[in-house]
Amino acid sequence: MQTQTTEALLQHTEKRTKCLVYTRVMGYHRPVESFNIGKKGEHKQRTHFRECKS
Repeated sequence: MQTQTTEALLQHTEKRTKCLVYTRVMGYHRPVESFNIGKKGEHKQRTHFRECKS
């Protein structure tokens, strides 16, 4: 599975574009790209979850 993904990425490099990831920090949304090195580390350590429908 991993090799298929890697091959697909290498085949279509000309079609790839930069993706900006935004996250909510202190009540407003900011791009993760603009974080300092410490805040980027905190963002990578976050646990993502899905809330069940009630």
